[in-house]
Amino acid sequence: MSTTNPRPVTPEAVRTAPKVLLHDHLDGGLRPQTVVELAEAGGYRDLPTTDVAALGQWFRESADSGSLVRYLETFAHTVGVMQNTDALVRVAAECAQDLAADGVVYAEVRYAPELFTEGGLRLDEIVEAVQEGFRVGAERAAAAGHRIRIGTLLCAMRQNARSLEIAELAVRYRDSEVVGFDIAGPEAGFPPTRNLDAFEYLRQQNAHFTIHAGEAFGLPSIWEALQHCGAERLGHGVRIVDDIKVADDGTIHLGRLASYVRDRRIPLEMCPSSNLQTGAADRIENHPIGLLTKLRFRVTVNTDNRLMSGCTVSSEMSTLVDTFGYDWADLRWFTINAMKSAFIGFDERLNIIDTIIKPGYAALMGIATP
Repeated sequence: MSTTNPRPVTPEAVRTAPKVLLHDHLDGGLRPQTVVELAEAGGYRDLPTTDVAALGQWFRESADSGSLVRYLETFAHTVGVMQNTDALVRVAAECAQDLAADGVVYAEVRYAPELFTEGGLRLDEIVEAVQEGFRVGAERAAAAGHRIRIGTLLCAMRQNARSLEIAELAVRYRDSEVVGFDIAGPEAGFPPTRNLDAFEYLRQQNAHFTIHAGEAFGLPSIWEALQHCGAERLGHGVRIVDDIKVADDGTIHLGRLASYVRDRRIPLEMCPSSNLQTGAADRIENHPIGLLTKLRFRVTVNTDNRLMSGCTVSSEMSTLVDTFGYDWADLRWFTINAMKSAFIGFDERLNIIDTIIKPGYAALMGIATP
């Protein structure tokens, strides 16, 4: 094996690196221009402004405000303009193109079909429109020289009573690139065990699922998601750090739950910018991702809501490089962690790792491959 000079780990170089995304919300990643145009086309008149630049700034400021009311209001607007087939196709297509342009080679994008029925669409029509959009977007991305594969996760809102219905929908479309299921929404007061019928059904059907847990509520949410519901991954999972004690002399002790999560290699779908907005840490240098990476939990780097957080996978990785001094080997580790944890078949995951991710990082690291 021969080596050449590695590329510096700059934001532009990071953008060219192959990346994998496991936690991205479709209704949290619209282009501001698209929000304005869809609002006009659909007669949605509740936007705070129709100035594109000002609207993008409003989304980010509202998400950073510390007000849950303002944060949730941002989704009222994106969901509000996505209530017809044309809008869903467009948003999904642009999502695929934007991710591919950012160097993402595999993504799992999630959304809650039950949120898009106000215009009269049936759940099946919603899923089919989104899948068509991803297909169109992937084709356009490939024509522009950026190949991407997208799997879809269908979310049920944990405060509602439709989890089993959405789980059945996910299974019905699992041969059409719907690769898994999730529950989203407020953790406090709505534990994952309220949805046990859905998770039992998914296990019986050999279907994959992740659960939003350990973001706002803490260790009990993680424990229930794993031990009662059988989650394969944890959406966010940042509060697992509450079961890790760091002594004044630097000695680290893992509690039983933290040890279980690390020993079982349960993936953590971490979203640094979004986690800051929801109070996981006061500053990026205090984000649990630093300690969890040091301890070699199965950490993955994600965006959550690209519009609200004003981020991409590349910008999230670049921020971690600047904050924690990560290098190409660390970014490759995050990426392979994510690909290993994806909800597609083993052979497919291995192929992407061996033919795209490893050669891509080898070139950036200055390692000549045969």
